[in-house]
Amino acid sequence: MKISAHAVGRMLGTWQEGPGPAHQRLSDRLRLLILDGRLCLGAALPGERDLAGALGTSRTTVGAAYRTLVEHGYLETRERARATVRLPHGDAPAERRAGGADAETIDLSFAAPPAPPEVLHAAFATALERLPLHFERHGYDRYGTAELREAVAGWYGRRGLPTSPDHVMITSGAQHAIGLLVRTLLAPRDKVLFDHPTYPHAIRAFTEARARLLPVAVGPSGWDVPQLLAAARSAQLAYLIPDFHNPTGMYMPASVRRSLRPACPTIIDETLADLGLGATAPDPAASDLTAEPFAVTHPTAISVGSVSKSIWGGLRIGWIRAVPALLERVAAARPATDLGTPVVEQLATAVLLNAGQTRRPEALLQLRAQQDALLGALAEHLPEVHAPRAAGGVTLWARFPEPVGSRLAAIAPDHGVTIAAGPQFGVGGAFERHVRLPYTLPPPRLTEAVRRLATAHQALTAGVTGTHTPGPVA
Repeated sequence: MKISAHAVGRMLGTWQEGPGPAHQRLSDRLRLLILDGRLCLGAALPGERDLAGALGTSRTTVGAAYRTLVEHGYLETRERARATVRLPHGDAPAERRAGGADAETIDLSFAAPPAPPEVLHAAFATALERLPLHFERHGYDRYGTAELREAVAGWYGRRGLPTSPDHVMITSGAQHAIGLLVRTLLAPRDKVLFDHPTYPHAIRAFTEARARLLPVAVGPSGWDVPQLLAAARSAQLAYLIPDFHNPTGMYMPASVRRSLRPACPTIIDETLADLGLGATAPDPAASDLTAEPFAVTHPTAISVGSVSKSIWGGLRIGWIRAVPALLERVAAARPATDLGTPVVEQLATAVLLNAGQTRRPEALLQLRAQQDALLGALAEHLPEVHAPRAAGGVTLWARFPEPVGSRLAAIAPDHGVTIAAGPQFGVGGAFERHVRLPYTLPPPRLTEAVRRLATAHQALTAGVTGTHTPGPVA
């Protein structure tokens, strides 16, 4: 697979930032793109002259960077052929490079709380009691069980947005819901708008659909409404996370929601809506983004939710809330990927939603204490890192003074911690100064994780490099 010079340039982003000569900065960033999987194995890179022109630098700089990568085993060259991506034969074993050092490694790449054992056990016990009622049915339901669709509709109703079960489809998690909607609503070359940074698997879904990406920055003060509305005028789809945004933890104020009515259909990801650390839960964004959320002719607001963050990541249940006409299109396309969501898990989730267990005060108090512990550990061990307190959700968006995110992720497992670097949440090489840090572990583990991260940062500053590729992010 050949990669164009302009495509590589977009992935490199602001590679000029950082210490050392230009060729070293360029080779370091290309190496990180290879380790990160953004430059896939076997890919043919552009020629030196073409890449130099795209980057606005000298051919000498590109040539020196390529030679460094060849010497270290990250590129293979043949006469009159493009350099191709590879990995060094003498690297660490695959399981080490993939980010998992050993059982003692503290994993900060997954932003997911542990399961509530008693709550979950009771829900599944009730689900098993109700399961025989479904034995006479075939078990393949593209829309989901009536029990769970009614429970999801009730969840919206209690939050102030009356919803009929006919407007709900059950999926195998929010990621699955996003994938179904993208395949239904987007054609190749369509434009998709999203807040930036954002959920990595949404970016992947847009990219695999061959959509043109329209990222709009979420800055320190929040969402830029004029830019969002301007971008939406030319977009075929928008994707927003207004409730305790992943990865920043920010909350879109009601005044912003009321002024934000994009001209294109908008997927609203509400996976984190029940994890506000304030006194009250947010109103559904769909009620603000459109005056008629069920208007068949213009289904502006499409909500997506799940219980992966509010209950447990192992409970792979999500949903889509949309007009029936759109759900019919999704149902028609769904058999290409799956034939329905497991019944027992649906019944257990219905129990949890009906009992209001997705917003448990004791769990929110625990999250707040863990956020305090993470902020305290950063202040002690990494005082130069800026991490604003999150209004809710499960993560902090930590900003380092220098662009070290990918390099830190590559070396951190050698010091007993894995992290998700900022560029995994963006496009074009953005957010190299950022790292997403979840506060879903007990305070002592969070403190130890930050201490190990500080040690890794010290090693990086001393010139040590890492070889670990990033693991999956959740």
